Amino acid sequence: MKVERIMERIGSNETGKMITYIKDALSELNMLSSTHINTENFDLTKDKRFYPIPNEALNIISIRVKNHLNSKDEYRNIPRLINEPKIVDADDV
Repeated sequence: MKVERIMERIGSNETGKMITYIKDALSELNMLSSTHINTENFDLTKDKRFYPIPNEALNIISIRVKNHLNSKDEYRNIPRLINEPKIVDADDV
């Protein structure tokens, strides 16, 4: 739909104001729903601590693990740490 058609429906003749409203609406929609999301699955290996993250990853939304704090074969999110961990990690070199 063109801006002119939207302006006709609303009954406005202020083009600049209408374009600003449309841009604001598109920005709000973009905040509500993420686009260009890819999902990666990794198989866990015994005694392996670190896994490679793809170079294309800009933002990690969540990490989910099957049977984490449950025994129902459900996937649950692993909570994020806000502060540095209090226990020193022996694998963290």
